[in-house]
Amino acid sequence: QVQLVESGGGLVQPGGSLRLSCAASGIILRTSIMGWYRQAPGKQRELVAEISIGGSTQYADSVKGRFTISRDNAKNTGYLQMNSLKPEDTAIYYCSVTYRLGSQWGQGTQVTVSS
Repeated sequence: QVQLVESGGGLVQPGGSLRLSCAASGIILRTSIMGWYRQAPGKQRELVAEISIGGSTQYADSVKGRFTISRDNAKNTGYLQMNSLKPEDTAIYYCSVTYRLGSQWGQGTQVTVSS
């Protein structure tokens, strides 16, 4: 059974940083595509960043240069480093994996950017 557990969310001031973690079990992360998504109140869920099996990355235009997605194969954990946070980054952040047999989502972690 594939399980993803996010952590690292919280309240941060504008300009601050947070690092989200996504601990995976039941799957080897490096054999799947991992993505970070977010959903703000009243808005659709959107892709923030994605890392392929080969390690290539892509980002939403709104976070390019501020967010970095990565993966620690030894810990089987994915990360989203978020710098220069803005109030519009406030949302629930979810990690997701897509693998040969399907896909799975984590439960989400709240990120609030406010002074």
